[in-house]
Amino acid sequence: MEEAFPLYWPEDRTRTPHYQRHRSRFQTNFTRAINTLNNELRLLGARNVVISTDIPLRKDGKPYATTRLIEDPGAAVYFDYKGSQMCFACDRWDRVWDNIYAISKTIEAIRGIERWGTGDMLAAAFTGFIALPPPKKNEWWEEILGFPRNIAEVEQFYRGRAKEIHPDLGGSNKAMAELNRARKMALEQQLPIRINSPKLRICTIFRSGVLENPNAP
Repeated sequence: MEEAFPLYWPEDRTRTPHYQRHRSRFQTNFTRAINTLNNELRLLGARNVVISTDIPLRKDGKPYATTRLIEDPGAAVYFDYKGSQMCFACDRWDRVWDNIYAISKTIEAIRGIERWGTGDMLAAAFTGFIALPPPKKNEWWEEILGFPRNIAEVEQFYRGRAKEIHPDLGGSNKAMAELNRARKMALEQQLPIRINSPKLRICTIFRSGVLENPNAP
């Protein structure tokens, strides 16, 4: 499992106004909510799971003590299911772990349709959760960086190109400054990082790179 920070809310989903958020009656915490969601996704057969919230994690995969001060309690879960990318998002409750837990209960209910309903009913239930890609518009920095798909490709291209155009290596200050601006813009786009291993793991994605859980397999 991948933990993405900061929160990337799906563009096609409406946000709940802050004054309409309430305290839930769930008896849960961050760890229990994550474990419950992880189990439901495993039973569903989800792959390439990304949980996106505004909670930064420590190196041990646990949240910092200041998580209670986070202003945006929303949570969004992205995953691949039978060839389609799905997104479940919730910000109805005023705590992040309650919204994560609510998503897990929603997935549990949909799994009930899979067990007791028909294939058509299950397909209809998932229709509203298909992650719609945002309109694609190539930005100037994408062309300069070779149209990267994720942060790793940004950094790989940047290092290689910098060796060619750095002023100390015969390049120009103008070209290097443009490359630096392109890298800065790319990192601000919150580009995704894909999991290569089918095993679930937790890590935190920062704008400047990745800090992984050292205890993860």
